[in-house]
Amino acid sequence: MATLSTDAPITPLRQRMQQDMLMRGLGPHTQQDYVRHVRRFAAFLGRAPDTAAPEDIRRFQLYQHANGVGPATINGAVSALRFLFTVTLKRRDLARALVVTRYPRKLPDVLSVEEAAGLLEAAPGIKYKAALGVAYGAGLRVSEVAHLKVDDIDSTRMLIRVEQGKGRRDRNAMLSPQLLELLRLWWREGKRRGVMLPHGWLFPGRSCIAPISSRQLHRAVQEAAEVAGIRKRVSPHTLRHSFATHLLEQDVDIRVIQVLLGHSKLETTALYTKVSTRTIHAVAGPLDRLMALMEGKPPPG
Repeated sequence: MATLSTDAPITPLRQRMQQDMLMRGLGPHTQQDYVRHVRRFAAFLGRAPDTAAPEDIRRFQLYQHANGVGPATINGAVSALRFLFTVTLKRRDLARALVVTRYPRKLPDVLSVEEAAGLLEAAPGIKYKAALGVAYGAGLRVSEVAHLKVDDIDSTRMLIRVEQGKGRRDRNAMLSPQLLELLRLWWREGKRRGVMLPHGWLFPGRSCIAPISSRQLHRAVQEAAEVAGIRKRVSPHTLRHSFATHLLEQDVDIRVIQVLLGHSKLETTALYTKVSTRTIHAVAGPLDRLMALMEGKPPPG
C-alpha cells in the first residue's frame, strides 16, 4: 500500500484514520482524497476535526455551497467525513449531520467511430496511440491504462488483466486482434528504444521504472483532438464512454458491457442508453405506430 505523502506533520488522529482506511482496504487514491477533504474541513474549523459539533458541519457545508464548490467535491467531503466520524471517531451523531448534494447527472460526451479513428491516428507517437487504443478498444479508465504491466496482456486468451481497478476489483477486459497488433507494434518500438522492461510497465513514463502519468495521457488526448479537428470536450474517459456506447449500438448485451467496464451497478452502465443514437433511432414512436394502423399498414418496431 502506498504511503500518503503530505508536507504537514501526521497527527495521531490522521494516523489512526489512515490505519482504519488501510484495514478496510481503501485504495491509495481514495485515502489521499479522504485525507485532503478532512484537511479542508480542519482548515475551515481552525482546530482539530475531532472537536467538531453538528453545527460546525452545517456551517462547513453551507460555506462550500456559498463559495461555488462543485457538487462532486462537496459529496467527496461527505464521504471522507462520514468515514472519519463513523469509523475513526465512532461519532454517528456527527455523520448524520452530513447532507449529500443532489445534482443532475450530465450525459457523457461520445465520439463517433470516425472521430475515434481520427483521434487515434492523430496521437503523438506509437506509445500514445497504443495507450489511447487501449482506452477505446478495451474501455479502460485512464488510471487503469497507466498502470498496465506487460504481463497483463494475455494474447493466448485474448484478454487484458486489470488489477485493482476502481473499488479495488480485478477484472478481465477484452483484447481484440487489432488492439493486440497495435500493442505489439508499441512493444517492438519500446524494446528498440530500450524503455520496455520484460515484466515492467506497458506504458513507461519518463523513467522505465515508473508508469506513464494520467496527466500525460490527458495531454496526449487533447493534442490529438486538436490535430484531428474534434471540437467536443475530449479526455481519455471520453474514449471509455465511446467504447461502451459503440458496443451498445452493436447490440451487445448491456450486462456484458457492465462486466467489461467493471461497473458494480447496472444503472451506471444504463446511462449509455441515453447517448446511443442508434438505440434512440431504433425505437418506433407511438405516433408512427398509430398512423400506420390508421393507414392499414403493419406498425413499425
